[in-house]
Amino acid sequence: MDLILWRHAEAELLREGSTDAERALTTKGERQAMKMAQWLNHRLAATTRVLVSPAERSRATAAALGRDSRIAPGIAPEATVEEVLKASRWPRSSEPVLLIGHQPALGQLAALLLAGEPLEWSIKKGAVWWLRSRQRDGVDEVILQAVQSPDCL
Repeated sequence: MDLILWRHAEAELLREGSTDAERALTTKGERQAMKMAQWLNHRLAATTRVLVSPAERSRATAAALGRDSRIAPGIAPEATVEEVLKASRWPRSSEPVLLIGHQPALGQLAALLLAGEPLEWSIKKGAVWWLRSRQRDGVDEVILQAVQSPDCL
């Protein structure tokens, strides 16, 4: 199974009178989302299941991809690593899964799968970490397929 973690692109600061969930992308964030969406669309399988946090900044990041997606409350900004893992159906999903969400849960999930503990790893805004589960000689393994930052595209 492929699990692609995409942290939302750069968002505006919280404004007085609005909520964290309403924060929109900045102009830079819109560019980041478009660059990364183009990179992803050249690599994602057509069957990839796209799950998006209900926060506006994540939905706007997902919109740049131009694919069908589903809002998943289990990857909202306040979600725990356990909730994000459950939403992804790792490692049992029959299709690749792209999660568009938030720190610290995405970084903790990457650390859990790669290092065995939900450490405080940071995923840069707009960046993708692509993980793959496989079995080799009867042992489950997690492979880091790619890490891509929008600033390097």
